[in-house]
Amino acid sequence: MPAEPSTLAAERAHLAESRAALRRMREHAQGLSADVAADWVSKQFLESLLDQRVAALADHPDTPLFFGRMDRDEDGPPDLPAVMYVGRRHVHDGPEGRPLVLDWRAPVSRAFYQAGPSDPMGWRLRRRFGFEGGELTAFEDEPLDRGDRGGSGPSQILTREIERPRTGPMRDIVATIQPEQDVLVRADLPRTVCVQGAPGTGKTAVGLHRAAYLLFTHRERLSRSGVLIVGPNRAFLAYIAAVLPALGEVRVDQATIDDLLGAPSGEEPAAVSALKGDARMARVLRKALWAHVRKPEEGLVVTRGASRYRLADHEVRELTAALRGTTRYGSGRAALAQRLAHQILVRMEQRGEAPDDRVQDQVARSRPVKTLLDQVWPKVTPEQVLHRLLSDAGFLRAAAKGVLDEDEQAALLWARPARSHRSARWTAADRALLDELADLTERTASIGHLVLDEAQDLSAMQLRALGRRCGTGSATVLGDLAQGTTAWSARSWAEVLTHLGQEGEVTELTLGFRVPGTVLDYAARLLPHVAPGLERPRSLRLGAGALEVRQVPDLVAGAIEAAREALERPGSVGLIVPDAEAAAHAAALEEAGLAPTVLSADSDGSGRLLVIPATLAKGLEYDHVVVAGPAAIAAAEPRGLARLYVVLTRAVTSLTVLHRGDLPAELSA
Repeated sequence: MPAEPSTLAAERAHLAESRAALRRMREHAQGLSADVAADWVSKQFLESLLDQRVAALADHPDTPLFFGRMDRDEDGPPDLPAVMYVGRRHVHDGPEGRPLVLDWRAPVSRAFYQAGPSDPMGWRLRRRFGFEGGELTAFEDEPLDRGDRGGSGPSQILTREIERPRTGPMRDIVATIQPEQDVLVRADLPRTVCVQGAPGTGKTAVGLHRAAYLLFTHRERLSRSGVLIVGPNRAFLAYIAAVLPALGEVRVDQATIDDLLGAPSGEEPAAVSALKGDARMARVLRKALWAHVRKPEEGLVVTRGASRYRLADHEVRELTAALRGTTRYGSGRAALAQRLAHQILVRMEQRGEAPDDRVQDQVARSRPVKTLLDQVWPKVTPEQVLHRLLSDAGFLRAAAKGVLDEDEQAALLWARPARSHRSARWTAADRALLDELADLTERTASIGHLVLDEAQDLSAMQLRALGRRCGTGSATVLGDLAQGTTAWSARSWAEVLTHLGQEGEVTELTLGFRVPGTVLDYAARLLPHVAPGLERPRSLRLGAGALEVRQVPDLVAGAIEAAREALERPGSVGLIVPDAEAAAHAAALEEAGLAPTVLSADSDGSGRLLVIPATLAKGLEYDHVVVAGPAAIAAAEPRGLARLYVVLTRAVTSLTVLHRGDLPAELSA
């Protein structure tokens, strides 16, 4: 609606007052001292907390301090404020802490997202604000106290915010969260949430905002146990890195699966990786590790001074059998040493001595006990066990008996075994196996909450590794089965949750806010071939004129022309090409004077025109997307049609598809 001058001036005055109050809050935080701490360690911890507080109170001039307002109904609950401004963080003023802006995560702020004419929740009016470069320029009112919506069509301010150009990293959606998204964001900490989201439905944003909500609601608990965000690659993490700091959360770890498990140093056929990623490998690894525990052939003799104390071989066997397989391998070895030592102390007491716990520890560390342990329960590393498993046919046969057939065992064996575990070139699939062995040896530490994006692309063994890291916590699992592009991509979310060791409800988001309708409908032609069980996605935006399919005589020349046209319009431009052709396209664009940036797995994706290898496009978005060579992208890998579906759904404003020969048959239908 047109902004009334007097009302707009009053809202601008409230914005100025709120910014001044936030500045005073930050100055107060900067003036606090950690010198009150009792010791050096406490001082360092307090200083860290103060630094985080100061960073969280930073005012970003281009970011609206508040984006909405709620006015209470006269008959509403008296404990509600008369007027409530909703923003990215809490702002108060004066010694009594008069609230000027309420944090969007506060319980009372839920009404801004959930209230409607059918359930006003005690409020009569919702007001949305429009901003340009941090300046409040407009407002739009939505009455909540009558049966209609006080106007026709969707909110214009909301639509403009959704369609705002995407130049730069991903931004938060706190001003545009929809009711169905808000329910997921505010799910309580013990609950694991799984979101199947079609392209542009905001599933990644839901996961990040849930992390921010949980950190606000369970601050003390999660400050101890931690929150971890896992994404598919470094480029994706760089793209989303600004979202949580913009919401005042500056202490959240982000990682890829390679960061957690170790970067691969070798490669192997996709079929072998898929086999290693199979959940059955967990049984094989367990048998392989515990095969190192051997039956004792002799007893134990410990000499202390002039006395000798003996355990018979059958007693050692009984102690070993009682522990074998009932504990982790490393702790079992330590426990066996203590139990052997305890039996020696019993012998000492039977002779009238009075040994204490210190004597037991000494016996447990004695040479005879260590020698026996090395024979019966040897110390091994995950690398040693896996190297033996993949290079020793007999050992693999014994460990895989009843689990893998002969052809599968033959596929796992190295054709040219590494000389030792130190010289082995471990693949990405091997890294997950090593992590499983490490957990079988010593327990993996758990965090409070895990946000896992693009979860459909992880193997069962990788999911088990991540599940261990939230074994005593919960998770937000995000992805799209239609975008599964790995050899081991999941076929169902029930399967993913099982491997994670989590129980949760699966919510499907099908209404898109980012991808124009014409673009989404075009890409959805591939759905029956990549994920026939999923509901066809819909878009909030019709997107008339957003899609153009061109047949060109030369893809490189056509890409230059399409990129130049896209650069004449506002927003970011992404040229997505087969991986093998990225360098050639980048060189041609450079020669044409268009100054492209080539996206790599480790880059931050900065620049207005980017050349994007198709395998790195997942999770990213650009205002204008040019796809050169869809047939080559589809033919480049076994699940190439799923990769093409990903590539075709990265556009926010326009998509231009360039092809020289025929389009893939599935896309032409």
